[in-house]
Amino acid sequence: MASPGTPSYIPINTRGLLRASVLVLLLASSLPGCTVYNSYEKCGFHGCPGDAQITAQIQSQINQRRDLESTAITVQTLDHTVYLYGVVSSGLEISDTESIARSVPGVRQVINSMAISTKGE
Repeated sequence: MASPGTPSYIPINTRGLLRASVLVLLLASSLPGCTVYNSYEKCGFHGCPGDAQITAQIQSQINQRRDLESTAITVQTLDHTVYLYGVVSSGLEISDTESIARSVPGVRQVINSMAISTKGE
């Protein structure tokens, strides 16, 4: 316990905090407000028809690949545009994930905001 006048510190998981911060920044930069609003106006609260199916197909293919860190990859689809997020171990994982997304029928565009983890965190 800290003595009076000495600040007490709460231990935090800096690695998790850093990852969360990176994901928030990537999300904020890749989904401008006007895009979200325009898609909402066009498709409604639950997204455009087919978006959920596109996301499910991509996620299923990612989960089948043992060489991809499926728990580290987030897939979202908005108006047939796929957004990829996550921090993975290699550039190969990033390009493979993007290739999977592009191969799914109905995908118009892929926005890849994935990043490579540095081991020295």
